[in-house]
Amino acid sequence: MTETVKGADEKFCFDCGSIISVRAEICPKCGVRQFPPPCVFGALAPNGKSKLAAALFALFLGGIGIHKFYLGDAGWGIVYLLFFWTAIPALAGFIEGILLLVMSDSEFNTKYGNC
Repeated sequence: MTETVKGADEKFCFDCGSIISVRAEICPKCGVRQFPPPCVFGALAPNGKSKLAAALFALFLGGIGIHKFYLGDAGWGIVYLLFFWTAIPALAGFIEGILLLVMSDSEFNTKYGNC
């Protein structure tokens, strides 16, 4: 019995289970339309950054600037570290976390998704 292994750019058809391209909208074997995964809230930007992870970092660790380092803005991350004792970065991080949560995926990709 041979085992079929799908590649990184392949997925299984939702209906017949055939291996198809990850970009396929319709399965070439059975003709069934492929739907996107049900949970797209945790979608990744092209460079692998997650909007949800950035928002959670900002909400819970924003006082020390972890979200700034994660998003590639080390300069502001250092400023947050230097002034964490004033609690101003914690308030700013909380607000930025909420703003990240309500930001659209396309806006997040435009602002933070570059490689």
